[in-house]
Amino acid sequence: VQLQASGGGSVQAGESMRLSCTTSGRTFSNNAVGWFRQAPGKEREFVASISWRSSTTSYADSVKGRFTISRDTARVFLQMNTLTPEDTADYYCAVALGSQVTNSKDRYRYWGRGTLVTVSS
Repeated sequence: VQLQASGGGSVQAGESMRLSCTTSGRTFSNNAVGWFRQAPGKEREFVASISWRSSTTSYADSVKGRFTISRDTARVFLQMNTLTPEDTADYYCAVALGSQVTNSKDRYRYWGRGTLVTVSS
């Protein structure tokens, strides 16, 4: 099972970026999926999660209203608008153990390699 995040890069503050995460080896249509990020010198933190039927989403307060998570059966997306330098981090996608949204790292089983997002002022 492999997850691969893509779409990272460098942008100016106020711009937008869309991250994608693809899965291989199996589909996760019955599992919630999520995005986390880790800035240099900081712990990995929750960004967003979406349930298996896309009926429920959850966001960190720091990104609420700016980021949107979506999915299909094999991919997860993170639309990021109005980016700020504080959003600079490595972004990781992950598949949860269960079907419902969760912001706990311990509830995610499969992790992809990160994609770096750099936002300059």
